[in-house]
Amino acid sequence: MGIFTRLTDIINSNITHILDKAEDPDKMIRMMIQEMEDTLVEVRSSAARVIADRKELDRNISRLNKVEDDWYLKAELALSKNREDLANAALIEKAKLVDLTLELEQDRTPLEEALKKYEGDIVLLEAKIKEAKNKQKALYERQNSASSQLKVRAKLYSNRIEDVMNRFHLMEKRVEETESRVEAQELGREKSLHEEFADLEATEKVADELAALKAKLAKSTSKAAKK
Repeated sequence: MGIFTRLTDIINSNITHILDKAEDPDKMIRMMIQEMEDTLVEVRSSAARVIADRKELDRNISRLNKVEDDWYLKAELALSKNREDLANAALIEKAKLVDLTLELEQDRTPLEEALKKYEGDIVLLEAKIKEAKNKQKALYERQNSASSQLKVRAKLYSNRIEDVMNRFHLMEKRVEETESRVEAQELGREKSLHEEFADLEATEKVADELAALKAKLAKSTSKAAKK
């Protein structure tokens, strides 16, 4: 089953709305364009038949007009020969043809109306096809642009990650080298007098802080007991 079932469905369609709801917009737009173009071919074929019918009608009317003129000339000839009876008969035949011509002229009106409608439908169809193709072009451009951006970003992202990791490993290696040099310098070396006193002072400071903490705790315990 096609997307559209009637000509009015195509003309009244909201292409953007249909594409927004489609799971595969690219496939949907191609199907829409194909159906629109098929419908346009059908409408043009119908219009061509109407044009052919109108041309045949014009030929018949033209032929009747010629015969009417012939009967009129015959009536004139009969009167010039004093044959009023023949002249009257010729005018009667001419009158019959005039009536027939008028009937054919009336048949022209519905043909003209149909042709005018087909012409309007063709204009609207072509506008819809143009709109659909513009949408298709926009979809292709967006898709190509998105694909290109994705490739570029993927490449940039990959390169950046690799670059960051390389920088990290390099920095890590330098730190390890520095630490190794420090450790190497400490191997077999006795502490200096300054370092010995620094250690002693640090130990004394810790002892003082511990004594202060014990005193504070004892004081708090004593107050709690009195209460």
